[in-house]
Amino acid sequence: MHANGRPAMPASSLDHLISQIARSVRDPHVLGALRAVPRERFVSRELRPYAHLDEPLPIGAGQTISQPTIVAVMTAALHLTGEERVLEVGTGSGYQAAVLSRLAREVVTVEVVDELRDQAAETLAALGYANVRVLLAGEEIGALAEGPYDAIIVTAAAPSVPAPLVAQLRVGGRLMIPVGTREEQDLLLVERTANGTAVSRLGACRFVPLVGKHGFLAGPVGR
Repeated sequence: MHANGRPAMPASSLDHLISQIARSVRDPHVLGALRAVPRERFVSRELRPYAHLDEPLPIGAGQTISQPTIVAVMTAALHLTGEERVLEVGTGSGYQAAVLSRLAREVVTVEVVDELRDQAAETLAALGYANVRVLLAGEEIGALAEGPYDAIIVTAAAPSVPAPLVAQLRVGGRLMIPVGTREEQDLLLVERTANGTAVSRLGACRFVPLVGKHGFLAGPVGR
């Protein structure tokens, strides 16, 4: 039985998971990426029977692998064509980076938690995602020296949109970030324009808090 009382789902439930995600996201490229990335490889062995449930799962260090539908929604909002350089803030398990890697030219992902960063890098390498670079999150949010980026995705909640991340976007680039309180947030899509930014709300969500001066917790930035 699952920890929440539901039975474990077999590996054949991937089709069911994709059909659930397709209720919210219909982009065939995004759905194809989620089908192709083996989510079970990004969680512990004991949680692999639950990898095709549409819900977050713990990955250690107080962090989670995001709900697949949320991964799909955030990814689809970036409108990737395969030529982009993408920054992810908060590598976590590496699952989101793996999905992005199938839709973009290059992915740079930063993580503050050593054990998560090392495990994600190992998993991504073992699965052959050669266009993903996993870096240590620095004192400043993002990875300025590696930019600019065509798209940025943040997998931790912030109280507001960090200006340094917007500055790391190319004009025309898109930033996906959960913004709100520690307890609940809205998914925001921030588009950098020649005259500033345009912001759209894509719905409610709940993420772990971002740390650092642009987050809720003290310390280096990242998840």
